Amino acid sequence: MPITDWLHYADHDLDPICRSPSGSFGPITDKRIIHLSLSDKIDMRLTLRQIEVFAAIARTENVSRAAETLAMSQSAASSALVELERQFDCPLFDRIGKSLRLNSTGCGLLPQAEDMLARAADIEGYLAGGVLGPLAVGATLTIGNYLATLVVAEYLRRHPVSKIQLHVANTHSIVEQLVRYQLDIGLIEGEANDPDLLLEPWLDDALVVFCAPHHALAAQAEISLTLLSQQQWIVRERGSGTRALFDRVIAQALPNLRIQLELEHTEAIKRAVESGLGIGCLSRLALREAFRRGSLVEIKTPQFDLRRRFYFARHRQRHVSPAAEHFLALCRESSGTAQGTDTLELPFIS
Repeated sequence: MPITDWLHYADHDLDPICRSPSGSFGPITDKRIIHLSLSDKIDMRLTLRQIEVFAAIARTENVSRAAETLAMSQSAASSALVELERQFDCPLFDRIGKSLRLNSTGCGLLPQAEDMLARAADIEGYLAGGVLGPLAVGATLTIGNYLATLVVAEYLRRHPVSKIQLHVANTHSIVEQLVRYQLDIGLIEGEANDPDLLLEPWLDDALVVFCAPHHALAAQAEISLTLLSQQQWIVRERGSGTRALFDRVIAQALPNLRIQLELEHTEAIKRAVESGLGIGCLSRLALREAFRRGSLVEIKTPQFDLRRRFYFARHRQRHVSPAAEHFLALCRESSGTAQGTDTLELPFIS
C-alpha cells in the first residue's frame, strides 16, 4: 500500500469527504485527527491539539499554566498529554513534583512540534485571506523602549488584523525564552553565546558614561580612572547586555568601583542620575534625547571601548514564518541606511 493511501482531515460538524485508495469518496467524522497509514502494519494517529498541548506544557513546565494559555481545562490538557504518550508508549517528560521537565525524547520532539504549529498558523492565515499568523517578539529593554515599539506600531498599521506580542526584558531573559521556543524573534543587545541561536547583526551601538549638568565631572575635559573609581555609579542589573559590557570593560578597569544602585529600567537610571545620585552608563540610543535637551551630559571616556551591536536572534530549529519575515523586513526598513544608533532617525528626537 503506498504512503499516500490515506490522508484525512475531518470535521464533526461539516461532514466533508475524502478519497479512499479505490478512488471512491466517503464522509469523514473527525476534524482534528490526521490519520496516515504507511503500510498494513504501521498506523499512526495524532492530533494538532495534542501537539499544541505538548508544546505549551514544554514551555511552562506545568499543566495548569499550559491549560490556562490554551483556554482549556487542566484535566483536558492533562488527558491530551497522557493520550499522546500512551499512543506511542513513549514518555515525553520527567515528572518532578508538580513540574514536568522534558526528557531526551521530548527535547527532540519540541522543535518539530513548534515547527508544525507555526506552519499550521501560516496555513490558517493563508486560508483566512492572507492574514499573517501570530508572532511573538522579544526585545531587550533598550531596543524595546526605543525601537521595537515603533516597529510593532508600523507592523500593526500595515497588518491590522494580525496578532503580535512584544515581550520586553533583559538579554538573559530574552535568550532563555528563545531557547525555550517561547519567542519567534529576539532583538538583543550584545552577543548571546547559546549554540541553539542564530544571530544576525542589525545596528552598531555604544555605551556612554554620563552625569547631570550640575555634577562635578560635567565640566571636566579629561577624567582619570582614579576619579571615575571615586564616583557613585547607577547601573543596570546583572543579566542585561548593558551590564555585561559595563562589567567586562569598566568594572575590570576600576577594581574599587562603587555601585550605588542597580536598576532594571533605563528611564529610572536616567532620573536617578539627573537628581544627582551618581553617574551612569547606558546606550547612546537611550540618551540621545536627554543630551539634546541638556538634562544629561556625556562624560568622555576614550580609555574605554564600549562599542557593541544590536542583533536579530532566533532559534536555529524554529521555522521562520511569513509574519517573522515581515517583521524583520520592517526592522531593516526602520533603520534605513543608518549603520549605528547614533545616526538613526527617530521620530521622538528632533
